[in-house]
Amino acid sequence: MSTNNTQPPYSAQNQPNKDKCNLTHRSFLQGLLGTLKSVFTDKGVLLMLVIAPIIYGFFYPWPYRSEVVQEIPVGIVDYDRTDLSKTITRYSDASPNLAVLNYPNEQAAIEAMYRDDIAGYLIIPRNLEQDVFASKPAHVSVLGNNSYFLLNKQVQMGFTTAIGTVSAGVEVKRAVAQGAYMETAKASTQAVPLRIDPMFNRSEGYGAYVVPAVAILILQQTLLMGTALLIGTWYENKKQNATVLGWLGRILALSLVTFTMACFYYGWVFSFQNYPRGHNMTGTLLFMALFAPTVATLGCLLGMWFRERERSMQILIFSSLPMFFLSGYPWPVSQLPEPLQYVRWLFPSTSGMNASVQLNQMGASLSHVSGYFYHLAAYWVIAFILLIWVQHRQIKKSMIKTI
Repeated sequence: MSTNNTQPPYSAQNQPNKDKCNLTHRSFLQGLLGTLKSVFTDKGVLLMLVIAPIIYGFFYPWPYRSEVVQEIPVGIVDYDRTDLSKTITRYSDASPNLAVLNYPNEQAAIEAMYRDDIAGYLIIPRNLEQDVFASKPAHVSVLGNNSYFLLNKQVQMGFTTAIGTVSAGVEVKRAVAQGAYMETAKASTQAVPLRIDPMFNRSEGYGAYVVPAVAILILQQTLLMGTALLIGTWYENKKQNATVLGWLGRILALSLVTFTMACFYYGWVFSFQNYPRGHNMTGTLLFMALFAPTVATLGCLLGMWFRERERSMQILIFSSLPMFFLSGYPWPVSQLPEPLQYVRWLFPSTSGMNASVQLNQMGASLSHVSGYFYHLAAYWVIAFILLIWVQHRQIKKSMIKTI
């Protein structure tokens, strides 16, 4: 009598592998609806994708609500004590940018700046008036605290405007004394009048400069962290895998949430803060319709890579500042080291920030920003291919381990 050692069929033997690698979302609709349900039932994901962008929309622009800094406390050290020096002091104090305090000597002004009582000071040297009316070289010195570049800029501009006005008055008086008519003397002080007319940032404020660009970075980072958080949760519960159509449904669901948040920024935040906006709204919405799925796909890829719920927060939270400075928005790209000029294209925010500002604030046409659109489209294709490849590799590894 022989013993039957026949093994079960291959499919039955590998049934645990099949269950372990089960595809949670097999259709596009399953991926779309299942992801939307998970977003609004997972408090952590809801916080990142919806609540955090709303909070940022209210509170991030708040410190910049004044736009232009005014009434900056400054000091004047007047060693001359003549009518001309008093005129300079009076004109400086009349500037909306400055609030003048007088100090007896430079050491007292320096100590006041160390205490943060003033943001800068002006030194009027001895014999200034005598040298001016004798047509000798004369100058005054403006010293500012460069640690606060916004304050230093306004200090420099305030003193420069005041001194320029006083200097023009001196030139007019000198020309009249030499026999020129008053109108002719006034015209000769500025043969070619200069008129500064800002085009896109009418208030020349810091908020209108920085907030619209950073808003795109906020949307990107919250979408990346929220998506990776969600995928990490699914991974821990063995629900991370999906078909190609399932992944497309997931990506669309995540993109719809962020697209809605973008409309909140473009339609309400920028309007409420009175930032330049809406110059090419159609192009702006088309850009966001490409930007959101690109970032969502990257978030899914990172979630499959991190494999843990909290890992995305630990890693991505530190990446925002480098992304901002590498984007080419704070300063010209040509000033970046050459290797970083290539590294910056690894982030969707590089195209996102520049394209959004040019479309929404400057009214650029789609042809002007087509390069950024091509970058985002290529980025999405590569990220999606890598996402499917990572899933396939992980399924293959898990099947080998169980054999």
